[in-house]
Amino acid sequence: MNARAADHRPRPGTVLRTWQPEDPAFWAATGKRVAGRNLAISIPNLVLAFAVWMMFSAVAVSLPKIGFAFSTDQLFWLTALPALSGATLRIFYSFMVPLFGGRRWTAIATALLMIPAAWLGIAVQDPTTPFWQFVAIAILCGLGGGNFASSMANISFFYPKARQGYALGMNAGLGNLGVSLTQFVIPLAITAGVFGAFAGPPQAGADGPLYLQNAGFVWLPFLLVCALVAWFGMNDLASARSSLAEQAVIFQRKHNWLMCWLYTGTFGSFIGFSAGFPMLIGTQFPEVEPMTYAFLGPLVGALMRSVGGWLADRLGGAALTFWVFTLMIAGVFGVLHFLPRDGVGGHFPGFLACFMGLFVLTGIGNASTFRMIPVIFRTLHERLSAGLDAAGKAAAQRQAGIESAAVIGFSSAIGAYGGFFIPKSYGSSIAVTGGPQAALYGFIVFYLSCLAVTWWWYYRRGAEAPS
Repeated sequence: MNARAADHRPRPGTVLRTWQPEDPAFWAATGKRVAGRNLAISIPNLVLAFAVWMMFSAVAVSLPKIGFAFSTDQLFWLTALPALSGATLRIFYSFMVPLFGGRRWTAIATALLMIPAAWLGIAVQDPTTPFWQFVAIAILCGLGGGNFASSMANISFFYPKARQGYALGMNAGLGNLGVSLTQFVIPLAITAGVFGAFAGPPQAGADGPLYLQNAGFVWLPFLLVCALVAWFGMNDLASARSSLAEQAVIFQRKHNWLMCWLYTGTFGSFIGFSAGFPMLIGTQFPEVEPMTYAFLGPLVGALMRSVGGWLADRLGGAALTFWVFTLMIAGVFGVLHFLPRDGVGGHFPGFLACFMGLFVLTGIGNASTFRMIPVIFRTLHERLSAGLDAAGKAAAQRQAGIESAAVIGFSSAIGAYGGFFIPKSYGSSIAVTGGPQAALYGFIVFYLSCLAVTWWWYYRRGAEAPS
């Protein structure tokens, strides 16, 4: 039996030696089913990664209630540090799947998330726990952010180019639900002793007892199960293996850096708005309970990412991205209009509606920018291999796939820094000027630059790399 025939009955947990998703016969007979199984396992692992990554967005607002005397700026730091750590880790995670295999790396990376989840559950039970320990836990939460880069790169290898908008949109969009999940589950979990005496006694809160340790402990059983399912249920692809040298060529590609810029505008905004939204509500509308509304933005943004992948496959990534940035600029002006001035005025329903619109747009933009990357690099390598024979063209297309996956991972790393800069910008703007307006005007300037990049290189007639 030859290798291709053997792969028609691939087993979970094995290395697939033959993988040809662009071959319609292979895709129909084997590829679609195997890719679907790996995607189905990848999604819950990524959901938990985002949940752990964004734990402090839901925990920080409760720390003062149980006796932690941290300043507002320190609390903003705790919400921002996981994004800073996660973005940095993504740079390394971007290259892990071709080196170690998607199955192995997914399982290991998910298991590592048990460290910050367990440590947080222990640390919050003692109000004398020093700030540096929370800083360390916040940095370790960044492990969850790193998982996104490797997860997206892995799934990109399983699907044909025509289906990558859908596959990446589903993986990322449903994975992003982890942000909303953590902001919905944690406020519920901390109100009851769901683990009994095993997890420790409650802490005395201003409004009654709280079991803040559950914010970390609640994820542990799910992390263990998902890591095991990934180890025994996913596959490694031999064709996805490549050296660092083959991947490192992306640093010489102009479009790698341009797409990093655009993805910072879309995903960086999504994760930054998600991390900073509860604290922003709490500081600008103190009469409002932040966690009542905090999960809504990440929820609609995550769901719209899946819709955005579908739209980008049909309308084109560049066109969709152009209009996303146009409307995001309008949305930020709307937020500015409804904010209070010097603690006076403001209109929370209008503020909330504008932010929901921004979350919708970031979700769509997350998918449309990722849809652009495979098209850009496929076009680039088609041009470079125009005079080559069939073998040369095949090698060029393989390299295009390797570079696309590497750029998807690396741009997700750079984009994730938005999760640090947005909440930190709020905190700095409030500390210096008394309000977040200066930060929001800065976002408008940045979105204008993203609009110009999209139009010039990808959207206008005669653009260098229409996508």
